[in-house]
Amino acid sequence: MFKTCFVICSAVLLSACSSSPPDPMDFAGQFRDTFSTQIKGDGIKLFTYKAKLATATDRALPNDQPHDQRVTRRKQDLQSYLAEQRNAEKRLELWHQQVDLGLQKTIEMSGYCKDGFIELSRYVETNRAEIRGECNDGATEKDIKKFGR
Repeated sequence: MFKTCFVICSAVLLSACSSSPPDPMDFAGQFRDTFSTQIKGDGIKLFTYKAKLATATDRALPNDQPHDQRVTRRKQDLQSYLAEQRNAEKRLELWHQQVDLGLQKTIEMSGYCKDGFIELSRYVETNRAEIRGECNDGATEKDIKKFGR
């Protein structure tokens, strides 16, 4: 009996430890991000990446709906909020991964930091994040034309 229980627990733990990259679809329609750049006079390239997770409480209720539809929508939003709270810990881990993936993809697509970057600060909480960084490479004339000073 002990061996069977041990084998089952081991299998569960191993499957939990094998992590795959976050699926961007986990946050489809909920993820908003911005990427701002700053090139200093001496060629230092800085950036700020901000991400926000839209929750049920962020969604606006149209004022032109009849009262009973607004009440129903508020009940649905409350139920959605309560479900979000139950899954908060799992979602926070996925959120951290999603923010890292979003930053990585944004830098790749923009071509801003060609040689990687140094993270200057990181702030991540349940529904928003901000990562500031400095590129390892200096600004070229092409960078200045594309991203400005």
